[in-house]
Amino acid sequence: MPFEIIAGVVLAFMIFLFANGINALPLAAIGILAYVLQNYTDKSSSIIKNSPKSTDTGKAITFEDIGGQDTAKNELLEALDFIKDYDEISKMGIRPLKGILLTGAPGTGKTLLAKAASNYIDSAFISVSGSEFIELYAGVGAQRVRQLFKTAREVARKNSKKHCVIFIDEIEVIAGVRGKNSSHLEYDQTLNQLLVEMDGLSAKDDDVKILVIGATNRPDILDPAILRPGRFDRIVRVDLPDKDGRLEILKLHTKGKPLAEDVNLEQIAKETFGFSGAHLENLCNEAAILARRAGEKVIRQCHFMEAIDKVIMGEKLRRKPTKAEMRRIAVHECGHALISEFFKPNSVSTITITSRGQALGYMRQKQEEDIYLYTKNHLEAEIAIALAGAAAEEVIFGESSTGASGDIDHAVDLAKKIIFSGMSEMGIVDKDSIPLKELHQEISKVINAQKAKAKEIIEKHKDELNLVIDYLMENEKMDGETFRKMLKDLKNFKVA
Repeated sequence: MPFEIIAGVVLAFMIFLFANGINALPLAAIGILAYVLQNYTDKSSSIIKNSPKSTDTGKAITFEDIGGQDTAKNELLEALDFIKDYDEISKMGIRPLKGILLTGAPGTGKTLLAKAASNYIDSAFISVSGSEFIELYAGVGAQRVRQLFKTAREVARKNSKKHCVIFIDEIEVIAGVRGKNSSHLEYDQTLNQLLVEMDGLSAKDDDVKILVIGATNRPDILDPAILRPGRFDRIVRVDLPDKDGRLEILKLHTKGKPLAEDVNLEQIAKETFGFSGAHLENLCNEAAILARRAGEKVIRQCHFMEAIDKVIMGEKLRRKPTKAEMRRIAVHECGHALISEFFKPNSVSTITITSRGQALGYMRQKQEEDIYLYTKNHLEAEIAIALAGAAAEEVIFGESSTGASGDIDHAVDLAKKIIFSGMSEMGIVDKDSIPLKELHQEISKVINAQKAKAKEIIEKHKDELNLVIDYLMENEKMDGETFRKMLKDLKNFKVA
């Protein structure tokens, strides 16, 4: 019934009661409250039922569309085969998995893996976010959990599917450790209901087999009850792709794009250490935008290299520092590059004094192979590289500037890594109980030793540094090959 008609009837009834000497205000207040709560309950129940994500109407995602995650895909495929071939695997006494938890950094493809899993077992697919379950009113989250599983079965039956995948993104919102929100038990009630629903999943009795896939980048804050076998039976780590994985992802995202003959995807994969799949997709898109902005009909290698800088640092800024500041920035970045090339030959990719985002200039490195374990020598070299900008300013100008503050923070973090890994002169220490004064002294000792080493190298090669600085002041940007060629032509420079 329309709200206007209801309001009119209620108003007429209240006038009638007042005319007969009856105070109708308490009754009216109760009626309004009941109407609001009923309307809210209906709305909350329909959020999942009428969600546009309840059925996936877009292009079907397959595992072939996802690159750089072979380990995660293999883990998922094995678990999905238990569901897909239930009759056969039941002969071995294998119980199908009820839940799979995907953990990893943002942008690594957890949602895509869930959609591919749904398509692989030919199931219905429902996607929700953990934040959709939590409201101010107690009991709403638990109701939405019940509605979610009910809707999953209804959607599967409606589409004549034997399976349904429920994908819960940001599951840490509703599956965090219970008791942490002492003033708001709605979180705990919602998690309790989810636990009950997952315990109730049975492959034998239900005509619709439900698989719950959760995704989070904070597995450390999840309640232990949600992780026990019988709920989320398998935890699949979705890591950032390695070099081969990045190359595979780049091939997927450049498919259909007009690439020039000079495009070297393997080189781009080397330059993009630490990029997630989402970063790489954005990189390819930005390269295409840059090519169009330049009036090109094909995407060239230079567009990809420019796009890497844009994805990491942001768009170029219109404002320009003064000439004196530009020279100081050039000195700073050349100091980084000189020490980087000294300790790690062929590591410099780009040096620029063009301002992007929060950076007035920067030196970007590359590495031939991804590194996951670090030695003391490696970490000390990284500290020297980080402090080389400030060291170069002191050598050329006699003092450093505030531009080194970020470098100092990075150097301190590296020094702590050396100390807490038992590689400093302090030996093995407990990072939670070490006195702050002793920690500070050891950090200063490690950092100052590497800064002194960087300063000594820069003093020795001051002439080479000035030549590179003059080139940068004229051109604003220098690639690694040009930088190395200038160093190669200078006999005095010797790499470590």
